[in-house]
Amino acid sequence: MIRINLLGQERPKTSRGPSIPLESSLRLILFVASLLVAAVVLYAMYHQKQTELTGIESRITSLQAEMTRLQQVKAEVQAYEQQKSVLQERIDVIEQLQANRSGGQQLLQMIAVTVEHSNDLWLTSMTRNGSSLDLAGEAVSINAVANFVTQMKRSGYFDNIEMKQAAENDLVKGAQTFGFTMSAEITPTKPTGVSEPQTATAPARPGKS
Repeated sequence: MIRINLLGQERPKTSRGPSIPLESSLRLILFVASLLVAAVVLYAMYHQKQTELTGIESRITSLQAEMTRLQQVKAEVQAYEQQKSVLQERIDVIEQLQANRSGGQQLLQMIAVTVEHSNDLWLTSMTRNGSSLDLAGEAVSINAVANFVTQMKRSGYFDNIEMKQAAENDLVKGAQTFGFTMSAEITPTKPTGVSEPQTATAPARPGKS
């Protein structure tokens, strides 16, 4: 479209502000963009670290709860160990008493068997101290005492048999008797030399003349 100026006057020019160079505008835009990118990166890093911190705090809380639970379990285990120790002591005492009981019965049986196989001899006392055994008795002859020692050795139940004293006495009026004392060690193994009877009978003492 063609416009014609009928007034013959020059058309006033539109006033414009000062022009900004293009290079400066680009620099400003890049600077603002860099700030925005840096802000976004910093926010992302902050959010990541905050998330990690929250996870660590949650882990710490969980570990503290687990530690508390384990401490309770430890206390229960210690109480159980104490109860177990007390019960084990009681069991040991009961087993020891049972062993002494059965061992005492076996000892009496073996003594009875040994005396039964020894003629003209009887025991007057027997003292046991652990595995040590002290015996005292009477016999009508020294040979009877020697035979008793031989029977003890053959039984396999006694060891380290030692005759301490054997002398004639007047325990039985009108008859020759010999008093003796001796010691021996009880072996821990089951004897094999002499069979054990069902019931042991005491030897008959010699009668008075």
